[in-house]
Amino acid sequence: MFDNKNILITGGTGSFGKRFIATLLERYKPKKIVVYSRDELKQYEMSNAPTFAGRKDVLRYFIGDIRDLPRLERAMEGIDIVVHAAALKQVTAAEYNPFEAVKTNIIGGQNVIDACLASNVKRVIALSTDKAAAPINLYGATKLCSDKLFVAANNYRGTRDIRFSVVRYGNVLGSRGSVFPFFQQCRASGVLPVTDTRMTRFSITLQQGVDFVLDCFLRMRGGELFVPKIPSYRILDVAAAIAPECKIEQVGIRPGEKLHEEMITDTDALSTIEFDDYYVILPSTPLWDIEEFCTTSSRTSGRRVPCGFRYNSSENPDFLSTADLQALGANDLHD
Repeated sequence: MFDNKNILITGGTGSFGKRFIATLLERYKPKKIVVYSRDELKQYEMSNAPTFAGRKDVLRYFIGDIRDLPRLERAMEGIDIVVHAAALKQVTAAEYNPFEAVKTNIIGGQNVIDACLASNVKRVIALSTDKAAAPINLYGATKLCSDKLFVAANNYRGTRDIRFSVVRYGNVLGSRGSVFPFFQQCRASGVLPVTDTRMTRFSITLQQGVDFVLDCFLRMRGGELFVPKIPSYRILDVAAAIAPECKIEQVGIRPGEKLHEEMITDTDALSTIEFDDYYVILPSTPLWDIEEFCTTSSRTSGRRVPCGFRYNSSENPDFLSTADLQALGANDLHD
């Protein structure tokens, strides 16, 4: 699906973007990959990194903001596949600068949709977050709105051969701003600040996230919200894995922060299909035959989840142990 294709990724210089592009270059033979982002320094550093420096035949770097629709349309000329990864992601920053998050995550998301429709793009996947399920912070609320926009875009694609879907998953271990590098930075002080010792989170590695998105491109029909089955971790287990010698200082939950995250609410369960290693939340407007989708969209048949089901980080049957977390921490998780 990706060989000889023109692919664009918004936020392409971020942790996900760089790993996604590196994976494309390793496994496939894309015709062109457009790295669309607003930070010229990150683009310069990426273009000179060993993984990418020798691929000037394929890689193109576009300075641009997803708030700028004309620039997006120019960048998407001739593009077949789009991954929308650009967003304002910091919870506290979004709480303090709410309309900036709205302009990027909601209006910017709609700009991506409009540019894709105008440029005859074929397949589009937008990245979401567990914070978009029953959101209590502005970041999660803007991402929920963005999710709805991308799913609804299938309703007015007309005769265009284009499909829009969303991928939602949890915290990416080792990405910028995550708890792993934060605890590593604090280790030298002898104290690890923990917001609440009861806290749990979903966890996925960068490569697992990339692989899941690639798989979803192959199976998407348009309108699905894909959720992978991934493990959870307890914040105290992360602390024990990274710095068991450090003292734990409980500092209190920050504004807009949850004690536990969820990716599928009990209301979402009414329209959720379970497959062996992932879930699909169906679009509110029927776009294709659901029973046929359950039996043919994956290697194994799907089934509706029971009434009252929810996918919550504290109730997840799969938890990473301290040893698991130590093994992950020993790997190079950073980008």
